[in-house]
Amino acid sequence: MIGSGPEGLLRELAPQVLGAVARRYGAFAAAEDATQEALLAAATGWPVDGVPDNPLGWLVRVASRRMADRYRSEKARRQREDLAASWSLTPPDPAPGRDDSLILMFLCCHPSLTPASAIPLTLRAVGGLTTREIAAAFLVPEATMAQRISRAKGKLKASAEPFSLPAPAERPERLRSVLHVLYLLFNEGYATSGGPDLARTDLSGEAIRLARGLRAALPDDPEVTALLALMLLTDARRPARTGPDGALVPLAEQDRSRWDRRLIVEGVALITEALRRGPMGEYGAQAAIAAVHDRALRHADTNWSEILALYRVLERMTANPMVTLNRAVALAMVDGPVAGLAVLDGLEDRLGDHHRLHAVRAHLLELAGDTKAAVVEFRAAADRTANLRERNYLTTQAARLAAG
Repeated sequence: MIGSGPEGLLRELAPQVLGAVARRYGAFAAAEDATQEALLAAATGWPVDGVPDNPLGWLVRVASRRMADRYRSEKARRQREDLAASWSLTPPDPAPGRDDSLILMFLCCHPSLTPASAIPLTLRAVGGLTTREIAAAFLVPEATMAQRISRAKGKLKASAEPFSLPAPAERPERLRSVLHVLYLLFNEGYATSGGPDLARTDLSGEAIRLARGLRAALPDDPEVTALLALMLLTDARRPARTGPDGALVPLAEQDRSRWDRRLIVEGVALITEALRRGPMGEYGAQAAIAAVHDRALRHADTNWSEILALYRVLERMTANPMVTLNRAVALAMVDGPVAGLAVLDGLEDRLGDHHRLHAVRAHLLELAGDTKAAVVEFRAAADRTANLRERNYLTTQAARLAAG
């Protein structure tokens, strides 16, 4: 798991290494494997030997040697010996300032891949997420996700796609998957699916960086602009999401003076621009919801009627059960908790036994005055989350109600 220090540096450099190796050798699947091996060597060696003066060059050289080793071991060894030897002796150095992350994203979202395959592959290659983290984001078993990523790499290899941005006419069909990748990457960073910390700023920061780069490349696309706005408006609340001890602080209890007003101003300007450029898309709707939250100086000032209307629009666009879950909360704030609880009936068929469903039900049951049932749901939610901070918060809520 990549975090701070050398591990954070590895996450930052991973897409640059993969881009340099794939660009030179034109074999994405093999380059991705070689890059992973180089990252593993660095994760093992750097804490002991120290970070090299040129960490990017070190990683590229190690990955290049792995590529050479792979070619030597294949059946065409004799024909490729000279080429492999030249790769070992003169490994490529990435061009100064080059960042191939956008090329990697579009490459991983190749038309031969379905979104269900392209998005996980991109999260792994560009975002550096583990298979377990990606599986959690897609609500599937880890083994299933591992097979999906492996098949995607095989299809991409068979396509012989050159390492370059697709032609302008080909980009729109891939853009939706690229946007979804960035959305999932940001979400995993803002509210990580597992581990001891509530958030992983390396992931959310990388998602924002990539979104800025994508907007620079496609400044007239309203959904690209809206996604960046959504990230900024959401990330603006991050300083207030945790207490001094790292404990989760829910939105209703956050000290809003700690919200990053600079990000809010930028985010509001971006979503305003996006809505002027074209009809509202799913990221535009979500960014508009985030803007309503961020404009409220107090939780009591939140315009829940506007948020509810936006969630209804978003639900019609996406039919996403998580959107339905959020709409239930907004409806409860407008029409009362009983109305919100009614929306949750039958949602298990679409969400499964997800901890967020139990957590929302617990919150609405508490608002409705049914503390005994709320305790049961808080405990169920705590049992089903892999994030330690969330589990502690949910367990504390159950204990509070049980003692009251």
